[in-house]
Amino acid sequence: MKVLGIDPGTAACGYGIVHEDGGRLRAIDFGWWTTPATEAQAQRLRTIYERVRELIELHAPDAAALEESYVGADARIALSVGQARGAVLVACGRAGVDCVEYAPGMVKKAVCGYGRADKAQMQRMVRVVLGLDAPPEPHHAADALAVAICHALSPPLLKRVAS
Repeated sequence: MKVLGIDPGTAACGYGIVHEDGGRLRAIDFGWWTTPATEAQAQRLRTIYERVRELIELHAPDAAALEESYVGADARIALSVGQARGAVLVACGRAGVDCVEYAPGMVKKAVCGYGRADKAQMQRMVRVVLGLDAPPEPHHAADALAVAICHALSPPLLKRVAS
């Protein structure tokens, strides 16, 4: 199974693609992109949509996974992240790729065994789980790989009800 993981955001959006075969995982691709704050919001969302569509065309994932939004004190940030998530969901929907969402604590527990792991712990464990030479940089890419790992290793029933 090939899983596209996305760490959605308007300013910075991480992606990671993992392949699972017989319980073994390997990273296929990962990285991130940014959209300039000087661009109109519609253009920024279009860029996110197009980048996700390109990843789907290039890698043909079996599924996509997103981390659910953390709604902190700043409603503007929550709205912006929600819009980025929408662009990702539309790209997946148009391509016919099932997309599920996982709570941040579930992703952290799946990767680190602890639901309150910090960014550095997540980067180190993603490196170990995927056998990478170095922790993935920046943390947006590591977070995207982590959500892909979470989905790839989830029991089949959880994969159906995660979204």
